[in-house]
Amino acid sequence: MPRPELFTPIDVGGITLPNRIVISPMCQYSAEDGSMGDWHMVHLGHLAYSGAGLMIVEATHVTREGRITHGCTGLYSESNEASISRVIQLCRTLRKDPIGIQIGHAGRKASSQVPWEGRQWLSKNEFPWKTVAPSPIPFGEGWHTPHELTVQEIKGVIDAFAASTERAKRIGFDLVELHSAHGYLLHQFQSPLSNQRKDAYGSDRLKFPLEVAKAVRDVWPKEKALGARISGNDWMPGGLGPDDAVTYARELERLGFDYVCVSSGAMVPQARIPVTPGYQVPFAERVKKSSRLKIQTVGMIADPDQAEEILAAGKADMVVMARAFLDNPRWVWHAAERFGVELPYPPQYQRSRHDLWPGAALARAVSQPSS
Repeated sequence: MPRPELFTPIDVGGITLPNRIVISPMCQYSAEDGSMGDWHMVHLGHLAYSGAGLMIVEATHVTREGRITHGCTGLYSESNEASISRVIQLCRTLRKDPIGIQIGHAGRKASSQVPWEGRQWLSKNEFPWKTVAPSPIPFGEGWHTPHELTVQEIKGVIDAFAASTERAKRIGFDLVELHSAHGYLLHQFQSPLSNQRKDAYGSDRLKFPLEVAKAVRDVWPKEKALGARISGNDWMPGGLGPDDAVTYARELERLGFDYVCVSSGAMVPQARIPVTPGYQVPFAERVKKSSRLKIQTVGMIADPDQAEEILAAGKADMVVMARAFLDNPRWVWHAAERFGVELPYPPQYQRSRHDLWPGAALARAVSQPSS
């Protein structure tokens, strides 16, 4: 029986993943001025030995004002760098497989509440801060009107992305991913729904994202992996669509990127998105057919059979999951059992393997037909 695609190795840039299962970046909203704490130690520590081929650390912001919330992580200070390094050093003792980090800037969606406090804009008594964007267009009704970035300020943001990438390199990450989706700053510059500038950054809406991409490529080692999460659809009339994702992916490929993860939505709050398991797979497939990049797909995928079908059909090269791992950190182990693949477990947990449970051998023998 051939080995399932889920459990075949894949080269991404200069690194090799032992399987094609990726833990998605997942905001925890539990940092202090961008710095990780004990929650992150436990959260990432227990995911580190999950068996996933790649673990990507949550969206981490390149400036203080670029954070989504007061609780978001950052890589804009020495203390941020030290706190993340502490957590990753622990994770390295628990896994030998690659660890990456996603870096980004929230733009006009910054200065917002953590999800369990409402996910709305920060009010005056919640210590809001000035947000920035390509144009002074609020994210939605009631939201802060962002400051339109000047050309000089744009250069400063590009430098901040490069500086955070340098910090990621010092920490020892194997992969960096640019967050260029979900309505955040890089995505805001690309979409006509949020970018109505009259200068070169408006006439060429890819100018800023590609300048950031080049700055990051210039400082990130070629022997590691570099990618971006991009948007396949704004789900709004007049917004970005799959053709725009193809164009952007090709430009990233030209700059030397290794992969893209194709997501969608979150540019405007009124968009109506038909969320179902695998609803974004067609966007990933479209990009895969149009570039030589490695392609990740993401979006409510939790069933191992569905994940395997996506890969076996050539619709994507890797499957990225978030909620599935929050619900079941042992997803990989159970998927391996489902497909008859033997994985190494931490020795402390070896006895949790179902085939080693008391009575498992007898049950198998009883279930075998007699000759």
